[in-house]
Amino acid sequence: MKEKIEQVNRYIKENRHRVNHCYRGKFHLLPPIGWMNDPNGFVYYKNEYHLFYQFYPYDSVWGPMHWGHAKSKDLIHWEELPVALAPSEVYDRNGCFSGSAIVIDDKLVLIYTGHVEEGNVRTETQCMAVSHDGIHFEKYAGNPVIGEKHINGIADIADFRDPKIMKYDNHYYTVVASKTEDNRGQILLFESDNCFDWRFKSVLLVGKEDQGIMWECPDLFELDGKWVLIMSPIEMKRKGNQYWNLNSTLAFIGGVDWESGYFQVENFHEIDGGLDFYAPQTCVNDKGERYLVAWQQMWHRNIPTHDLNHGWAGMMTIPRKLSIKNNRLYQEIPETLTSQLTIQERFSGQVDQSELVFSSAVKQQQYLILELEKPEDFELIYARNVINQQGVKISYNENNQVLSLGRERLGHKIIGKEEPYADIRHLNISDPPKSLTLEILRDINSIELFVNGQTMSMTFYEKEFGTDIVLTNADKLNIKTLEFYDIA
Repeated sequence: MKEKIEQVNRYIKENRHRVNHCYRGKFHLLPPIGWMNDPNGFVYYKNEYHLFYQFYPYDSVWGPMHWGHAKSKDLIHWEELPVALAPSEVYDRNGCFSGSAIVIDDKLVLIYTGHVEEGNVRTETQCMAVSHDGIHFEKYAGNPVIGEKHINGIADIADFRDPKIMKYDNHYYTVVASKTEDNRGQILLFESDNCFDWRFKSVLLVGKEDQGIMWECPDLFELDGKWVLIMSPIEMKRKGNQYWNLNSTLAFIGGVDWESGYFQVENFHEIDGGLDFYAPQTCVNDKGERYLVAWQQMWHRNIPTHDLNHGWAGMMTIPRKLSIKNNRLYQEIPETLTSQLTIQERFSGQVDQSELVFSSAVKQQQYLILELEKPEDFELIYARNVINQQGVKISYNENNQVLSLGRERLGHKIIGKEEPYADIRHLNISDPPKSLTLEILRDINSIELFVNGQTMSMTFYEKEFGTDIVLTNADKLNIKTLEFYDIA
């Protein structure tokens, strides 16, 4: 693998100057060049967060997967590191697919899917790599560690990927995504005493007919006295305002019977109600805080940075701090970001007009918080262009308790021919709110909206950058707090 790694790192160094930075944010993890998708190996190691990702450096489209690598002390500022994995062996020659990481005896251990295609035959097995310094990795001589013999009669080796590793009660466990013979998602559970010799434990959970044809990128963890299983279903059926993307993300809350290896579901819900959010993975730090990060993009979409020959595609969300409230996954902006905010403008109070316009208030990196004491119908147009009147639209319907986020007719086209839905998503606010607090996080081409612990994520690519913020209400506005902040 050493030769492949040297080759790819040399290519990045020699070609990164070709990348156009027009839409590249400042506090989200981006690829230095080429294509990025799923977060991999999100782990806390030697007092720093390490985040790997699916990476194809040679073009801004999906290709034979490598593992890109970065680290951070605060989840905001990322230091680029050398590529960690490259396709090099018989068992992973067509790609080092998604996986995870764990720290064992001060070593950083990766587990990933080796992907092989021979004609019409696809083989996916689980493989491992080890590092003593967190930068340079060697693939395990015993690879693959989980293969066809482990799942004979249980799952198809052609759709068997994305291992997420954990340690619990002095045993190592790995959850792996697969599907049933009748095309329903299922998550398999494997067990090991030493992290390298694995045995099949159980089918942890099987999806229902309306829960997608394949489950990808599972993650199993304990949080606030509950067990949480997250995954990304392909083609999950729409239900009300949930699961409107072709590929969704899902959180099951409940418990695990460790003797039988079965997940006991209490409830489930979509993790993010926006347009661009997939393959989330979590990490726990030395304080016991758990953070989630996802690919802020979606499959089967137009990607303007590729179409415009900018030389890169894909980004990560801001990592979100997780907790369980009302038996649901609750997400918050990390304090490491909110502590770096500088107040730009503040407004509060009741106004007798139905519209407020803040001219030239928009920055390319910005945090905005809007708190309404008594939620009523409103519309907020963020980054409005005064010439064409287009911008990011956020609205709330009091009767239905639905928040909407859209980018219709805004900038370069993103929704492709394969997706019949519009550039707008709707989020049911889970509990009738006595007050409504919206936090808007903007980084050039992305919006992450936090509202009462729920989130909506979206990318957008303006042709001309909007400058105004417009807030309207049918009658008059009663604003408890409206604050604009610069992000350092």
